[in-house]
Amino acid sequence: MRLLNLGSINVDCAYHCDHIPTPGETVLTTSLKRGLGGKGANQSVAAARAGAQVLHFGAVGDDGDAMLARMNAFGVDVSQVLRVKAPTGHAVIFVDTSGENAIGVHPGANHAIDADYAERLLDAAEPNDWVLIQNETSGIDALALGCSARGLALAYAAAPFDLAAVTAVLPHASLLALNEIECAQLCAALKLTEDDLPVDYLLVTLGSRGARLRTPEGTRSVPAFAVEPIDTTCAGDTFLGYFMAGLTQGLDYDTALQRASAASAIAVTRPGASASIPSAEDVNAFLLERC
Repeated sequence: MRLLNLGSINVDCAYHCDHIPTPGETVLTTSLKRGLGGKGANQSVAAARAGAQVLHFGAVGDDGDAMLARMNAFGVDVSQVLRVKAPTGHAVIFVDTSGENAIGVHPGANHAIDADYAERLLDAAEPNDWVLIQNETSGIDALALGCSARGLALAYAAAPFDLAAVTAVLPHASLLALNEIECAQLCAALKLTEDDLPVDYLLVTLGSRGARLRTPEGTRSVPAFAVEPIDTTCAGDTFLGYFMAGLTQGLDYDTALQRASAASAIAVTRPGASASIPSAEDVNAFLLERC
């Protein structure tokens, strides 16, 4: 069982500063780091580092070679990534001394994906594979429809939150992943309670309070591990990538959630996006110490 991810690939420019600038304010930063980012790339890296077989679909421009090389080094198959006449997506990230962040993203090549390319992913998928999408690329509507038509399990990380995108994709999703704020936004917009959201599996991350997973058999929760965060940029992507890896590896829900929580806890103690994601061995050692 594999994870096929149609996901964003970004160049992250992370600036550390005493506090995140407010509108109209200029701040001096204490450091600048460039690295691999994008929700899609982060989630693929997390799943691969957890031991899953990951095939990434997406797009980069002529400036994307370094990002693809980093993904490949983490164990992600990037052989299907498109090269397009647009700059690779990039993000500007401000991180304050408490580890909180504010992010601006230019989509670039991530928005050059069309229905024909989505069809390429569908043709590559096997019946037991999971397909993963987020809201940072184009082409997700066509892919969601195709997954539904072919009976493929679709996991949808509905971020950045966009009601029109969620409305189009949700009827075709097997698993919906949101953070607590996004879940509240969706419930308010649809005038539904969380329990009434029309999806078989609902994963809601709660930051320092852990996460909860609603399944057809009931709801279970996992606490967050207490750590001193220095950069929360990739916490949610790490959690979801590790959880999806657990599903492809046949782990039970509780074990998959615990490993995802541990991986996310480790990630927030490290700077950067994909560079902060721990290996399976790191997670094993962490759990041996904490549990």
